[in-house]
Amino acid sequence: MQSSATVLVYSDDANTREQVRLAAGRRPAADVPPVEFVECATLPAVLERLDQGGVDVCVLDGEAVPAGGMGVCRQIKDEIFQCPPVLLLIGRPQDAWLATWSRADAAVTLPVEPVEFADTLASLLRTRKLALQV
Repeated sequence: MQSSATVLVYSDDANTREQVRLAAGRRPAADVPPVEFVECATLPAVLERLDQGGVDVCVLDGEAVPAGGMGVCRQIKDEIFQCPPVLLLIGRPQDAWLATWSRADAAVTLPVEPVEFADTLASLLRTRKLALQV
């Protein structure tokens, strides 16, 4: 098993990024590696970091301004070769259809609920590990 997993967290709101870090903890599940967070507050920072490679999961804030996480998700799914799985943070459960439009791999509502978030993140980390083994 790899030593750690890299999780990119995009939000223009430092409090949202903190919610994500606290909800995931150091290790979201016993069967996934510990996580290291890379925080981005702007779309150019997200694209630059993804171009460097090594990101295992992206957590994108659908409520971010000016570039919302849904649009960012759709863009990176189109532009990034072997794009990592995306966990989208949505403002309301009714926005789930927009998460589907954006091609997100999973979505959870804000504010972040720690158990749901950690379970969803761990599931995406497992998916990424299997995809990289193929």
